[in-house]
Amino acid sequence: MIKKVGREEYIDGMLSAMRAGTDKVCAFYEHRVGMICTDPKVMLMPWDDHLVHRGDGVFETLKFVDGKLYQLEPHIRRMKRSAQAIHLTPPCSWDELKDIVVEVSRASGCESGLVRILLGRGCGGFGIDPGECPVPSLYVVVYKLSPKPEQWYEKGITAFKTSIPAKQPYLATIKSIDYLPNVLMKREAVEKGFDFPFCFDRMGFLAEGATENVCIVDPSGAIHVPQFTNALAGTTLTRALELIADEVQVDYRAISEEEVLLAKEVIVCGTSIDAVSVVRYNKKPIHDVRPGPVSKRMRELLVRDIQENGYQL
Repeated sequence: MIKKVGREEYIDGMLSAMRAGTDKVCAFYEHRVGMICTDPKVMLMPWDDHLVHRGDGVFETLKFVDGKLYQLEPHIRRMKRSAQAIHLTPPCSWDELKDIVVEVSRASGCESGLVRILLGRGCGGFGIDPGECPVPSLYVVVYKLSPKPEQWYEKGITAFKTSIPAKQPYLATIKSIDYLPNVLMKREAVEKGFDFPFCFDRMGFLAEGATENVCIVDPSGAIHVPQFTNALAGTTLTRALELIADEVQVDYRAISEEEVLLAKEVIVCGTSIDAVSVVRYNKKPIHDVRPGPVSKRMRELLVRDIQENGYQL
């Protein structure tokens, strides 16, 4: 028989239950409560929030390094576009949301960390109708940033073609909470022993990684980027291309798998990794199986940009 209890005993049991990952949580905020807390045991989300049981919401992840919050404006702009695409507005103004992100980051006490913003349909029932939820939900959490080892950048990483297809265009351009295809891509990569999965659209053209963007460098040294139709436009890749545009030719076009294999460089860009070279794809070598100069330059520019243009916490 399962024991039936009241509120106090249930709360005690819930707070003492085992939970992985709490050691990485530094600070968090929920808009209903309106306070910042640093005890991860009470970082809890209502079961009836449609964000939880319907995936009805959007999110963003940004980082701060050495007290510099990076690309806050671009992340908020992208979240606003994603929210508008699913007819969702935050329970506060967008300017207030930015202030909340800054305050939670400061309250974390961390010099470097990742910030996750979750904007959901809100609480109101277990149906599918958004009308059940009178007030949208907003959660902001700061957790520890675990930088990749330097050998990643010195030796390069591996990638492969995942069996999971790219998302449909109308979904791929929304940074939705529903990341099940991305999860399956990552699972397959781990299972097969690769660092990153690459997905392709129904025409066989390169789309994106599980949580990262991909671009290639051709033999002439020009950068080619998949068009953002079956892929999310990444803030890191976009900024890296802006920074390097005066040094290297950049264009957006369809990229075949054969071009990936024949590329001089294959580069993966993302919030937590900046830019890193793929030196083997589907176990086959990329160029001379060493990180290339464009990848190194993109990372150098991004690291410097954080220090020079990051928001001081």
